[in-house]
Amino acid sequence: MVNTDRILKNFTSMVALDSPSFDERLVCEYIKNYLKSIGIDSFAEDNAGDKINGTTGNLIVKVDGEINAEPLLFSSHMDTVEPSHGKQAVIHDDGTITSAGDTVLGSDDLAGVVSILEALTVIKENNIPHRPLEIVFTVSEETHGGGVTHLDYSGIKSKQAYVFDLDGEVGTAASSAPTILTYEAKFIGKSAHAGFASHLGVHAIKAAALAATNIPCGAIDNGVTANVGIIEGGKATNIVPDLCKITGEIRCFDDSMSDVKYSEVKKICEDAAAQFGAKVEMTFAKHILAFNVADDNRVVKRFKSVCSDMGLSGECTPTFGGSDNNVLAQHGIDGIVVSTAMNNCHSVDEFTTVDGLKKAAELCLNLMLSED
Repeated sequence: MVNTDRILKNFTSMVALDSPSFDERLVCEYIKNYLKSIGIDSFAEDNAGDKINGTTGNLIVKVDGEINAEPLLFSSHMDTVEPSHGKQAVIHDDGTITSAGDTVLGSDDLAGVVSILEALTVIKENNIPHRPLEIVFTVSEETHGGGVTHLDYSGIKSKQAYVFDLDGEVGTAASSAPTILTYEAKFIGKSAHAGFASHLGVHAIKAAALAATNIPCGAIDNGVTANVGIIEGGKATNIVPDLCKITGEIRCFDDSMSDVKYSEVKKICEDAAAQFGAKVEMTFAKHILAFNVADDNRVVKRFKSVCSDMGLSGECTPTFGGSDNNVLAQHGIDGIVVSTAMNNCHSVDEFTTVDGLKKAAELCLNLMLSED
């Protein structure tokens, strides 16, 4: 029952609106106006924008249901990564949708937004009975769930969620995702003239480089990845550098293991600093925490059942990416992250397809209409 032309109109219209993290105002207003046009006026914007120094809050939508069943939460985010200014959707003859090539497309996560809007439209225009629905369109998801972190959970009644925000084929989902921990190691040496008095200096870059060499990177353990992503330091070629910083990350499906792996990195950095007579100062932050939803959880079983009826795979797998669902899980909401046919996200090669957007909207509709 979904309308492909309407899906494409909404998608291309929202893509044309600039919506970087911390400034999703245009997309938020578009969604508000659209909801009013289909007869939904029970929505409110929270004050998350004020708390994160953004222009826009999370948009929370409540849709009463006629079926006596627990409410379900559906979510997608309004922000896009850079480069995004002036993006336009180009629909190709084969049904592929790309940007013009100099920006991201924004299907991450406007594909999710349009899927939810289309499902709500079909329900409203056909007066289809359904369970109570709660919809949250979040801000600043791309900054490690900045918006959903400040959501007022006292007003959310759902205990199960479908977060439409995963790349790949429609009919797949992520039922687990990792803790994401980032760290900075600041190596402090002593400056000296590299030509006349190098023996008086303590080489911070060499200490940092040794640490970076010894820190394991890639898939370093079962369910664990690590990376050293940035190294910066030095002032001139004739000065023994007195400061060098390395920045890295650790991702673990077991939150406690992230602490273990960080301790190992810290020890490596301390040993490297000591070898060169330098000091090291370490800081770290956990941006999101791991979640894992079992296969026998109702939110997974419902997804698999709906996908089976639609002829989709229903496969649930881990993802090493984070999403708003990591934060929802910390508030007692069991959720999975649903694929919406977005591909090559966070790059100017991002694309989706007409058929993929249609299937994602159909899947969202069938999940909303499920009675179990």
